[in-house]
Amino acid sequence: MKTRLAASLAAAVLAFAGANLAQAAQVSGAIGATGQGDMTYRIGLSFDWDKKWLESSTGYVSGYWDAAYTYWEGGEASGAHSLSFSPVFTYEFSGFSYTPYIEAGIGLAAFSKTDVGDQRLGSAFNFEDRIGFGLKLPGEQKVGIRAMHYSNAGLKQPNDGIESYSLFYSKGF
Repeated sequence: MKTRLAASLAAAVLAFAGANLAQAAQVSGAIGATGQGDMTYRIGLSFDWDKKWLESSTGYVSGYWDAAYTYWEGGEASGAHSLSFSPVFTYEFSGFSYTPYIEAGIGLAAFSKTDVGDQRLGSAFNFEDRIGFGLKLPGEQKVGIRAMHYSNAGLKQPNDGIESYSLFYSKGF
């Protein structure tokens, strides 16, 4: 069931973004911790937009579509799972051998339960807000750090929200 759901999500991402697997696809992995100290493990698939805006000698704006599965360890309760999809904007700085970039995005996430660790999310549907910093390395590799916040934006109570702070690595294929 989870495999079919993940495959369906990946197919939707491909159709929605109009991406070609041979064009800038990335597989990523991340390990992190919540604000309460529980661990998070994330795997993702992303596709570059292959667009550049506001180009200057300093850099440019671009972005990518990101679909991911996250496992949330959960204190006394058993762990939770989430699937997420987000458009992510990046600003890539020019003039460096390893290209630094910053990223920000707001997407959607579906959780397997409404209690994750000690946090009560109120609903399985949540928004995923992210901000991060990374470096593009040779061989279509990226490394970096991210802070992600999940909450339902007050659409349903309780709305404790939860954060994940993580280190990530991605590789293009």
